[in-house]
Amino acid sequence: MIRPEAKRTLWRWREVLFGISISALGYLWVVSYFGLLRWLGIVLIIVGGALLFIGFQRGRFRSDQDGPGVLKVVEGQIAYFGPSEGGIAAIPDISHISLVTRNGERCWQLEQKELASIYIPVTAKGTDDLFDAFATLPGLKIETMLQKLTQDTSKSTLVWERSDISRSKNYLH
Repeated sequence: MIRPEAKRTLWRWREVLFGISISALGYLWVVSYFGLLRWLGIVLIIVGGALLFIGFQRGRFRSDQDGPGVLKVVEGQIAYFGPSEGGIAAIPDISHISLVTRNGERCWQLEQKELASIYIPVTAKGTDDLFDAFATLPGLKIETMLQKLTQDTSKSTLVWERSDISRSKNYLH
């Protein structure tokens, strides 16, 4: 039986562990075999290295705490359902992303043009999906976002701002 804390930690860093396993298998094939398996081992080392890089970024983004609310990202929309508030934001309509402290808890603030901001706790269930949603935003630097997320500050921090804010993205009017 695995302790719950250890299980959460292993789950948080699952891509890193998988990347290490793939790279180790590739290394074993490179040093043990000749011919086709050696070349496949080189490919596995490269794939494992890519998984390590991506997994390390995702692991830093994830939280191993359980926070209020549930987040879903479906068909280009971010939906947050919290105990007292919530909202939906279309990814192309987001104009600013900030990290703020509300009620003593770090939250993502998603601002949309002409709509109310949505506040999503960084510990809410399903926030792993925000990594992929944020990665689609033009000009967002993943490493900068991760650095700002790991900073322990109570000040509001701008993570990303749309460069073409003046252009309207309204589809119906």
